[in-house]
Amino acid sequence: MSSTQSPKDFFRPLAVGAPEPLREVPARPSRAIHFFDPSNPKMAAKVPDMVGTVDVLLGNLEDAVKADNKLAAREGLVEIARSTDFGPTQLWTRINSLDSPWALDDLTTLVPAIGDKLDVIMVPKVQGAEDIHYVDRLLAQLEAKAGLTRPILVHAILETARGVANVEEICGASPRMQGLSLGPADLAADRRMKTTRVGGGHPGYLVRQDPVGGDIDGPRTTYQQDLWHYTIARMVDACATHGIYPYYGPFGDITDVVACEDQFRNAFLLGCVGTWSLHPKQIAIANRVFSPSVEDVTHARRVAKAMGDGTGAVMLDGKMEDDASLKQCLVMVELAEQLAAVDPELKKAYDAIELED
Repeated sequence: MSSTQSPKDFFRPLAVGAPEPLREVPARPSRAIHFFDPSNPKMAAKVPDMVGTVDVLLGNLEDAVKADNKLAAREGLVEIARSTDFGPTQLWTRINSLDSPWALDDLTTLVPAIGDKLDVIMVPKVQGAEDIHYVDRLLAQLEAKAGLTRPILVHAILETARGVANVEEICGASPRMQGLSLGPADLAADRRMKTTRVGGGHPGYLVRQDPVGGDIDGPRTTYQQDLWHYTIARMVDACATHGIYPYYGPFGDITDVVACEDQFRNAFLLGCVGTWSLHPKQIAIANRVFSPSVEDVTHARRVAKAMGDGTGAVMLDGKMEDDASLKQCLVMVELAEQLAAVDPELKKAYDAIELED
C-alpha cells in the first residue's frame, strides 16, 4: 500500500464497476505450476488431459515463445481456455514483460476474452510497486468493461536485483497480489552472478573442511552451498508478512531429477508452497515434495491431540511439545487438509492415519 493512500481505500475497486478486491488470498493448492506454450500444437493438445493431474496450468506468453509466435501464443491461450473445462485445476498465464511491445495487448486481449477463466496473471521482471500499480489499475478497468464478477489475481516474478530490494513493497502493492516466484536465471544475470545454470546449486559455491592437523594439502571434505538460500528466505518472509504465497521457480536441468527434488525440498522446508514445472516429470516431483509426508502429518496430528487447548507443554516420544510446536504442526495439518480436498490419493493416505491413544 502506498504511504500516501488511506487504509480505507486499499480494498476499494480501482475502476467503477470492477469487482471488489479480495481481502484474503484463497489457499488453493498450487504445488506445481506447469508451463505450456499455447502456440505449440502438441503442447496445446495435451492440456485437456492434464486437467486434474496438476494444480496449476500456465499458458506462457513470455520467455521461450519466439517473437514471431507471440500472437499465436496469445490466440492459442484464448482458444484453449474457451474450449477446456479446468475443473479443480487453476488456469494462470505469464504475460510478457511490461516494457515489451506485447504486454498491453496480452492484457487487453485476455481479460475480455477469458477473464472469467483466468485465476492468476504472472508478471515477469517486476521492479517495484509501480509495476503492480500499473497492472492493478488496468485490470480493474478491463474487468469492469468485461463485466467480470471476481478479480483476477497477480503473481510477480523476482528476476532483478531491484525487485529483490523492493520485495516487501511489491508484496503489499495491491490486494490482487497472490504470490511471488523466484526467477533465478534472469536474476543471476542482473546481479552479474557467475553461473549459467537455471536454478540449483553450483559446484564452485562451497565451503571446505578445515585442514586436518594443519595439512592444507591433505584430504578435506567440501560442501556445495545453495546460491538461492538468501533470496528464497527473504521472499518467504515478505510473502508471509503480507498474507501471500512464495514459490520456487524453474529448475532447468530436466534430466537431473535428484537435484531437482533436493532444490524443491529446500524451498518447501523454507516455506514455499509450490514450484514451476517445465516438464511433466517435474510435476510428480513437485506434488510429492510439496505435500506433507504421511509421517509428518501423523506426528502433527498427535501433537495437536496431545496439546488440547494449546496451552502448557507435554512430553511426546521424549520430546517437549508446547505452543510453538503446536503452531508448526497446525501448519502441516491445514496444508494436508487442503491437498486432500483436491488429491484423491493423498486423501486416501492421510485418512488412513490412525492417531495413537
